[in-house]
Amino acid sequence: MTDTGVTEELLRRFEPLGSLSPARLKEFADLCYVDHCDAGVDPFQGHDIGSQLAFLAKGELRLLFADGSSETVVAGSPAAKASLARRKPVVSGLALTPLEIIRIDRDLLDIMLTWDQLAEFDATRTGRLKVLAQEEAPALPQWKVMSGVFSMSNLRSGAFANLPPAHIAELLNRFARLEVNQGDVIIREGDEGDYYYVIESGRAVVTRLVGGVVVNLADLKSGDAFGEEALVSDAKRNATVTMKLPGVLLRLAKHDFVALLKEPLLNRISHETAAAKVGGGAQWLDVRYPSEFQYDRLPGAINIPLAEIRNAFNVLDKSREYVVYCQSGRRSAAAAFLLAHRGFKVFLLDGGLWAGRKAA
Repeated sequence: MTDTGVTEELLRRFEPLGSLSPARLKEFADLCYVDHCDAGVDPFQGHDIGSQLAFLAKGELRLLFADGSSETVVAGSPAAKASLARRKPVVSGLALTPLEIIRIDRDLLDIMLTWDQLAEFDATRTGRLKVLAQEEAPALPQWKVMSGVFSMSNLRSGAFANLPPAHIAELLNRFARLEVNQGDVIIREGDEGDYYYVIESGRAVVTRLVGGVVVNLADLKSGDAFGEEALVSDAKRNATVTMKLPGVLLRLAKHDFVALLKEPLLNRISHETAAAKVGGGAQWLDVRYPSEFQYDRLPGAINIPLAEIRNAFNVLDKSREYVVYCQSGRRSAAAAFLLAHRGFKVFLLDGGLWAGRKAA
């Protein structure tokens, strides 16, 4: 039982929810909306039927369809397995008894079904994931049960949210699974960028050498990603990541990361389009050093250096659009990826300030 009062067993009665894994059902149980309606009430009044799937959990409901026909649905019957508005276009409803209706976001369910079905296909096609240094290992758990990495929040507004559906199966197939121990250094400051990592299990710490002193920048947990900055900006590693607890990492090679994740996530726009967006309420975000920003910043821009962008996740407004820029587009590409990874509405000024000056 969750805070919503919905159980996984209850959700399993409905289609296509019954095809989801237990981990997915548990996530959905926490995100359902539950309505209680008195007899004589229209449960659809005041709700956007098109954006939700509604399932009858308790009571009897009469549905009136656009073609003038009607149908009475009883909770627990075969007819109640499907979403109420999926049979035909519904004009209205009438509660014949007190009702309990479970509402689910239609787009969210579609995202989950897309990933889970492609993951199931990938597991069938490959048989198992590739395991580094353990190629003869037995079959491993399917991708669809890795709820930490591919959780709803990550697929809804993280790095995987804008991934074209055509890339999903290929992405799952190209990740490698790496078992790590406490104290293992996964990436080292100053090294070349070679891989993108997602933590399946375990914990890690991000550190940087500042004035000869090691400074802790962040703690990472299951579902968190790292290593993307050097790959996006084609620069050397700017921090070291060390495992605090043993676990498992998912690793993606640089060329696969660029092709499958980086480019789909970067919304590149021209200077003309960017200026129009800012004129319409978007915010210029300059990710250069303050010493650069003070001399040639764009009008109205705010300055958050790339090295500080992670600290701004809880400060920036997710309801606002941001246009990110730097001199060449390298640092801003890294910042735009990090922000998009966290669900921000972000656009990348293509070519940076240098390209704009050339055009001018």
